[in-house]
Amino acid sequence: MSSHTVSVLFVCLGNICRSPLAEGVFMAAAESRGLGSRFNADSAGTAAYHSGEPPDPRTTAVAAHHGVHLTSVARQVTRRDFERFDLVVAMDRSNRRSLERLRGHRPGPGSDAARIVMMRDFDPDLGSPDVPDPYYGGAEGFERVYRILERCCGGLLDDLAD
Repeated sequence: MSSHTVSVLFVCLGNICRSPLAEGVFMAAAESRGLGSRFNADSAGTAAYHSGEPPDPRTTAVAAHHGVHLTSVARQVTRRDFERFDLVVAMDRSNRRSLERLRGHRPGPGSDAARIVMMRDFDPDLGSPDVPDPYYGGAEGFERVYRILERCCGGLLDDLAD
């Protein structure tokens, strides 16, 4: 891994469930490996439904249960984010399509534009390409998403540390 700080943006639909949890889990995992200073993470949503709001209380509860502190405030992703971040991580295929439309042209070799990837690309357990949205379910859905994100963030850190 190079010596510059790697910036990662996690993106879901409303930025109150999956992406703030991914941001928190990723940074907690980086800190636990002694790599916290090597990364900058943020989260955003493809829609502005919850802009200015803290994470969903169920997200905050599952994070706290696992010792993860969330600090994000919901915001909508912007075109400028593709210049500010090295990697943009979509939680599901719909988010990825929205991100690709917003970014426009595909970056060529040597481009400074962020690379868009799927969160589940880094999941060692094969399964759906999407991190399920727990918003309309109960606490068990948020716990399931936490477990998925914990695996994926570990895989992402392994990939970025190579």
